[in-house]
Amino acid sequence: MRIDIYSDTICPWCFIGKRRLERALAERPQPDLKIHWRTFQLNPDMPAGGLDRQDYLARKFGGAENADRVYAAVRQAGNEEGLAFDFEAIERTPNSLMSHRLLRFAGERGDQDPLVERLFNLYFIEGGNLEDPDVLIQAAADSGFDPDAARGYLEAGAGIQETQEEDMQARKAGIQGVPTFILNGQYALSGAQEPKVLFQMFDLAREEKGAAE
Repeated sequence: MRIDIYSDTICPWCFIGKRRLERALAERPQPDLKIHWRTFQLNPDMPAGGLDRQDYLARKFGGAENADRVYAAVRQAGNEEGLAFDFEAIERTPNSLMSHRLLRFAGERGDQDPLVERLFNLYFIEGGNLEDPDVLIQAAADSGFDPDAARGYLEAGAGIQETQEEDMQARKAGIQGVPTFILNGQYALSGAQEPKVLFQMFDLAREEKGAAE
């Protein structure tokens, strides 16, 4: 079975969705499962260098009060998954393109999951700047990748076109929000779904495999 996960590194619901998928897989392991993390930028027009966090919240939600209401639901869902979001630690909302390029780098060399986990923790728990090359390179090293290779990849501008095209193709395919899970290239499930919903995806995969045999 293959699951393509369209996600953004600055999307808290994607972090929550990752935890829920992990719970689903712990309860119902899927042999030979392959997971690929794909690009979707919530803010594709974000300027390089990002925006001051308070300015971003004002633009996106119309002010701190509205943002607090939105994030209260996120905090609650996060707490239920053991995630202690620290939104106050985030000083700037970055353009996430560089972090997506780093995930492409990881996908070309091994398992993306440790790096996805590290990036989510960096941003949402530690308030790290995901547009700082040094922060990203250290994240790659922490995730088991060669930091010199990661630096060379980012400094050479590798993966820019491919990452942007992946985002564009997702939008053309009708993906409007993340996380979105694509099962075996056929079945789409949007949102940070609970395991009981994810189990339905697994059942579809088994039915598809059975019909093909």
